Amino acid sequence: MTLPVFKLLRPRTIEDAVANMLEHSTHVSILAGGTDLLPSMKQKLFSPDYVMDIRGIEDMHGIQVRAGMGVEIGALTPLSAIEDSEYLRRNYRVLHEAVKTVASPILRNMGTLGGNICLDTRCVWYNQSLQWRRSCGFCIKKDGDLCHVAPGGKKCWATFSGDAAPALLCLNAELEIVGPVGVRRMAIKDFYTNVGDKRMRLEPHEMVTRVFLPESTKGWKGSYLKLRLRGSIDYPLAGVAVAIRQNGGPVEAARVAITAVNPAPLLVPGAENALIGKQINEATATVVGDLAAKTAKPLTTSGLTPEYRREMVRVYAKRAVMAAGASS
Repeated sequence: MTLPVFKLLRPRTIEDAVANMLEHSTHVSILAGGTDLLPSMKQKLFSPDYVMDIRGIEDMHGIQVRAGMGVEIGALTPLSAIEDSEYLRRNYRVLHEAVKTVASPILRNMGTLGGNICLDTRCVWYNQSLQWRRSCGFCIKKDGDLCHVAPGGKKCWATFSGDAAPALLCLNAELEIVGPVGVRRMAIKDFYTNVGDKRMRLEPHEMVTRVFLPESTKGWKGSYLKLRLRGSIDYPLAGVAVAIRQNGGPVEAARVAITAVNPAPLLVPGAENALIGKQINEATATVVGDLAAKTAKPLTTSGLTPEYRREMVRVYAKRAVMAAGASS
């Protein structure tokens, strides 16, 4: 498979990038690390007239600790830089744990935090070659009008499979979004739509430029576990992130989030109440596992059965709670 013909744009500032998006409208795709976009272009999922390589925008790189305010991470910061950050490992453990599971070291060197947040949703009927998709009559997400995952349904069930997002949900992170009308901030919990073919709440010509980790979740214990067919490279088929605040006694605050089993990463309703005021033990972890399994809605978007993936969400949520309680 080869790349389609396109013109390359290389803005050096955020303002130039927004101007390029305005000028070329829907005919431009944004290239950050390229680990997801370029394979998709080879599969003819995208054939943009213009590809805008934003890696030269210095303002979107780096990890900045703001005393008393938390941490700012540029959207173009490589995942490997987050993995290598001792500060993030100590103070925002769940993000470090999640990022170090992404793909392989080579891909983490190329892939960016912003790219992982904005990762395209995936489906066994969508992420295929043009010839394969044509033989199936295409789908709602690309060129067709039916969903093979939920036949007869009007909703696209393609699954979000990013690892960083559930960790950021647990940390109550916010995103900086820049577009023609200026800069706005949005809680990451409000960023995703839970609809496979319209996965993000980005207005036309907007892009994510920074991620903010609040001071309020600094120092929380955390863990992240994921199910995948191979121990490296593969996207998660189920993932669970857990972050808790605990100072030697009962849990004082907690969040649990799941990924790869719904069209969006989701916080697990009720998990916070199930943990606050409790000690971390088998009983509390089992309750959280049941809540996570109830939240998960895996369908046939991959090679494993929905029943197995839901059960593994239950198992991994329980294990992740126990691991978070034991972390330091």
